[in-house]
Amino acid sequence: MRDGAIICNTGHYDSEINIADLESVSTSHRTIRPNCEEYTLKSGNRVYLLAEGRLINLAAAEGHPSEVMDMSFANQFMSHLRMVEKHSQENGAQFPVHVIDMPKEQDEWIASVKLEAIGMKMDTLTPEQESYMSAYNEST
Repeated sequence: MRDGAIICNTGHYDSEINIADLESVSTSHRTIRPNCEEYTLKSGNRVYLLAEGRLINLAAAEGHPSEVMDMSFANQFMSHLRMVEKHSQENGAQFPVHVIDMPKEQDEWIASVKLEAIGMKMDTLTPEQESYMSAYNEST
């Protein structure tokens, strides 16, 4: 690897980076700061492993803060309720085998309830923001 390469795991499991092999091709390694280990390879190049190869967003950041997850879980719960209610009336236990979009109104209602709980309110997007949201060719 190039000198100074940074390795982190953004996948699903802690086994996605083979740390044993990294150690076997290294002459030394040291912790240079929390969640950052420097491995010196036999070539002399240094490789930096973040969060001991664990999932970076959970191990070295704030993970999934409750301020975000509460709205995500609320949307999931409301979507399940909507799906069960709709399909129990129409088809009994028959659920469609396809992606069902969550209504924008549901997402906005949950966001407005959250904002109200913290003393804020939702504002309106500018025309430029509206355009950006639907322009998939824009750079991030």
